[in-house]
Formats: sequence, structure tokens, C-alpha cells
Amino acid sequence: MYSIIVFLPLLGCLIAGFFGRWIGARGAGALTSIFLCVSAVLSMAALYFVGFEGQTEKITVMRWVTSGALDVHWAFRIDTLTAVMLVVVTFVSALVHIYSIGYMSHDPHQPRFFAYLSFFTFAMLMLVTSDNFLQLFFGWEGVGVASYLLIGFWYTRPSACAAAIKAFIVNRIGDFGFALGIFAIFMVFGTVDYDTVFTSAPDQVGQSFEFLGYQVDVLTTICLLLFVGAMGKSAQFMLHTWLPDAMEGPTPVSALIHAATMVTAGVFLVARCSPLFELSSTALWVVTFVGATTAFFAATVGLVQNDIKRVVAYSTCSQLGYMFAALGVGAYGVAIFHLFTHAFFKALLFLGSGSVIHAVSDEQDMRKMGGLYPHIKVTWAMMLIGTIALTGVGIPGFFGTAGFHSKDAIIEAAYAANSGIGTYAFWLTVIAAFMTSFYSWRLMFMTFHGKPRASKEVMSHVHESPQVMLVPLYLLAAGALLAGVIFAPYFIGHDESHFWSSSLFRAESNHIVHDMHNVPLWVKGSATVMMVSGFALAWLMYIRNTELPRKLAEQHALAYRFLLNKWYFDEIYDFLLVNPAKWLGRFLWKKGDGWLIDGFGPDGVSARVLDATNRIVRLQTGYVYHYAFAMLIGVAALVTLFMFGGFGGAH
Repeated sequence: MYSIIVFLPLLGCLIAGFFGRWIGARGAGALTSIFLCVSAVLSMAALYFVGFEGQTEKITVMRWVTSGALDVHWAFRIDTLTAVMLVVVTFVSALVHIYSIGYMSHDPHQPRFFAYLSFFTFAMLMLVTSDNFLQLFFGWEGVGVASYLLIGFWYTRPSACAAAIKAFIVNRIGDFGFALGIFAIFMVFGTVDYDTVFTSAPDQVGQSFEFLGYQVDVLTTICLLLFVGAMGKSAQFMLHTWLPDAMEGPTPVSALIHAATMVTAGVFLVARCSPLFELSSTALWVVTFVGATTAFFAATVGLVQNDIKRVVAYSTCSQLGYMFAALGVGAYGVAIFHLFTHAFFKALLFLGSGSVIHAVSDEQDMRKMGGLYPHIKVTWAMMLIGTIALTGVGIPGFFGTAGFHSKDAIIEAAYAANSGIGTYAFWLTVIAAFMTSFYSWRLMFMTFHGKPRASKEVMSHVHESPQVMLVPLYLLAAGALLAGVIFAPYFIGHDESHFWSSSLFRAESNHIVHDMHNVPLWVKGSATVMMVSGFALAWLMYIRNTELPRKLAEQHALAYRFLLNKWYFDEIYDFLLVNPAKWLGRFLWKKGDGWLIDGFGPDGVSARVLDATNRIVRLQTGYVYHYAFAMLIGVAALVTLFMFGGFGGAH
């Protein structure tokens, strides 16, 4: 069953990629979608047997790499964490495939698009089913390549090509740290197999090695190097700049990358390596700090974005920060719970945004929308469900949307950590909850309500999306409403210790899940207060008094430009890294290669020889009188030499 789950997307990729001309666009879309649906159904069965029945498996596919002491088998590790990720990846990917049949219906390269989607899914499945760090790295790099292909799918657009290159390069920075972490694991433990590494990890507590004259803790170094890879893949603070630009790809790509697959790989990595991170308080401190900072930073930028997809993208960045904050305080199951619920409502918001863009003639600027509710009521309803799930609407003790259960649990866990870094994470995530509510409702009000700001021609063509695009939204909406209330007891409730027993590790001193349920009432209600406050402010500014945002932007122009320009990270990186690299490259090209090597090296010597021979060749004119004149000049020169050079003296 597990081989079918993993390899069906690869089979769909190969058929759509190599035989797309023969089966056509509809055939490629239908075939890959059917394969993903089969994988999704089997993944749900796997979650039942593994998570609820407690069955875990390790399946060896083949012997893979043997080199000296390195002996690696290609194997599937099937435990609860794997099963949860299988459901998230295959379910969302299947719906994205179906949605793309309608969204990409006018694109001439649909078979290639579906092949890329299926390859992306296969690589992610390889990542989450890996049984060793080398196999994990294979899937890790696979999703990187696939994301490059998908973000730059419309390669005739310079902006798409630039975004794809940016995503690829920024992720290489994180991947370099990740690779160093794997090298360190092999150097310390002599293997890259999960079980052996995790079992031997306690023996390395307190061990250190010398680096540049300093004694560095072994486990902390390994964990931080692995986390650098997670930061790049999950777009955390400082390595986040690729994620908003990835919106240049088709909208289904955004839903796949930013909801369920690539960006969650870093969260999965830290959760998988919980036996290592639990042994390094310093590494957990760093994870918490980076996660909480990212949640706050991305939320501030989302406040002022005008591109509908970029608002949702920065929301994704912020929610990933929440997940890492939970991981950092030791609430690994809470982080995966938010990853699980987030996949539903964030994919819903991305695909819903695609439905809006499809309705308004590919316009993405919310300032050119407004008044769309009467024309696309179904899309409005789906976006509304995604918004209330993201902002965490719910009534404690009665009912709550997906975000109400998972995001609020992260805030409670941060408070329950009862530490300085936990308090830092608590307040930043609470403030981010307010901003999340504000920018989410701002998106709804600017897009669907108020007076239409689009041209009459655009408004005359506004239409609801076809059912092939709406059915995936219905299923995601169901998950956004019900996933929290159904799965909360298993992920973070009274059954969580049994549910996660085979896949997540918590030290005996880690009682975070128990303590988070006993936080004060004001902590439990803080996220709800922030949610309501954000809604009220958005309603005031974008429904009640629509001139207020413009006036505030003019009065606080410096702060507005600071947020609009995303804290100027791109400009800072351009100044510190990109422009110096360009200058160095241009200098080596023009001076090093052109002037020095070409001027004085083999090319230079050959050029001088050609110059000399060209001049000599000009003397060979073919005219006899030219040669006679040259001979006469030679004779005259010899006579002159003998007369005045002293060669003709008496004997």
C-alpha cells in the first residue's frame, strides 16, 4: 500500500511528461488527478491503521548507497508523523490537481504542468517517508527542483524566472547548512539511520569539539545546522524573502507550495528530529525565537499588501512561525496539529483567491476589486470559511474552526513554557493573532464588499468558477471547519500521548501539553479577544470609514513605507550581497577574463600572431614591380651598410 501511495504520483509524472502529446491536456489532468486521489484515499487508511490502531512499519525498498562505512537502504518509515504528513500532502495535492484542470484550461502546456505537480508531490512523499537523513535530503532537494520548475512555469515572464531563481538560491543557503548537519551526524554517529542516531543521541549530551579555538557542543551544533535547512525551506525570518515572490507561479502552485508541502518540510524536519532537539536547550531557544519573530514580522508586512496572493503568502509565513514557536517550547504535537489544520484553510484561501483572480480577468490587486460578492457568492462563502478558520473563530467548550483549536493551542503552549523565551513567544504570537485577523478581514472587505473599483468591462465579465474548481473548495472548507474539533483529542488532547508515542519524543521533564491545558482563563481568551479586535478595526477602516486607511498611511508615511517594502530586506540583501556579487562577477568577467586571460593568455598570443601575419600577408601583393622595388630597397640598404658600417676596410 505504501509503495502505491509514494510511486503513483511518480508514474503520473512520467506518463504526463513523456506521453502528454498523445493523451492530451485532459488526459494528463485526469490521469494525474486519479492517481493522486488513490494515494489520498490510501493515506487516510494509513492514518487510521498507524495513528489510531498503533501499527507502525518499516519497509525496505532496496539497498541504495554503500561507500565505506556508509550503508544506506531506501526504506519507508511509517509512523504517526509520516501518516499525518501523507494525508496532508496527498489530500491537498489531489484537490490542487483537480482544481488545476479548470484553472489551467487555457494554458497550452498543461501536460507539462501536471507532470511538474506530480513530481513535486512524489518528492514530498519521499521526504516524509524517509527512514534516514540521506533519503530525507533526496526528497528535500527534489521539492526544491520541482518548486523551481513550478514557480518559473511561465518562463516567458522575466518576473517568473527571477522568482524561481531567487527561491532556488535562497533555499541553497539553507540546504548548505542542512547538508553540513548531515555530515556532522555521520561524523559523530557513524550512520545516517534515524533509529541509530536517535538511540545514540543521549550519549552525546555534554560532548563537545574544538572549532576555531572554541569548544562547541556537539548536539547543539547538529541541531542548529539542521534548523538552518528548516529555516530556508519553511521561509523563516532572514531566509523568507523567496516566499512572496513565489506568487509568480500559477495559483494552484501557490496552494501546493504554501499550504501542504514545501514550506512545511522544515516543520516536519524539526519534529522528526525531536529526539535530538530535546537534548539541546540552546537549539530549542533559537527555534522559539526565530519562530515567534517570524510570526510577528510576516504579520506586520501582511497588513499593507495589496496583491491578494501576497497577503495569503505572508499569512503562511506567519503561521509557519507559529509552528516553530510551538516546536521550540517542546510542544511538537501542537505544531504538527497546526500544520495539519493549516493545510486545509490555507489551501482553501489560495484556491479561493485563484477563483477570484479567474473571475476578474486575472487581476490580483485588491485595490481594483470590491463589490464582487453579488457576482461570486460561492467563492465568497468559501473564502469566508477560510478566513474564520485562519483567524480562529470559535466558542470555547462548544465549537471552533480549525485555527481556533490549533493556533490558540500554540499561544497557550508558549505561555505554559514558563520561561523568558516562552513569554517572548506568547506576546508576539498574541499580537500576531490581532494582525492576522485584521489583514484577513481586510482582504475580505476589499475584495468582496464596498463599491466596485474595477472597470465596467471587467465587472461585466465577472463570473463564478466552474464546478471542477469549486468542488475542491467544498472539501477544503469541510476540513477548515471540522478538522480541529475532530482531531484535537488525538493531536493535543487526552489521547495525544498514545497517538504520538511512536514518532515524537518528549523528555520526562517536558510536561508542556499537560501544562497548556491549565493556563489562566485570560490566556485562553487572549486569541479570541485579538480576533474580535482585528475584525472590528478592519470593519471600521474598510467598510465604515474607507478614507481612514489613506489618512493613516499619509500621517505615518515612514512606517507605511517600511511595512510596504517588507522591512527593506530585499534592498538590504541587494546592498550587502547581490550587488557586491554582481560587481565581483562583472570585474572577473571584464578584467580577469577579458583583459587579463584573453589579453595575455592563449587567446592574447594567438591574437598577436594573427595581427603580425595579417600585416605580413599585406606585403604579398602579387605585383612584380612591388617585389622589384623591395629588392632595390634591400640592395640600397646593404650598400649603405657596407659603406658606413665598416665592413669594407682594407685587408
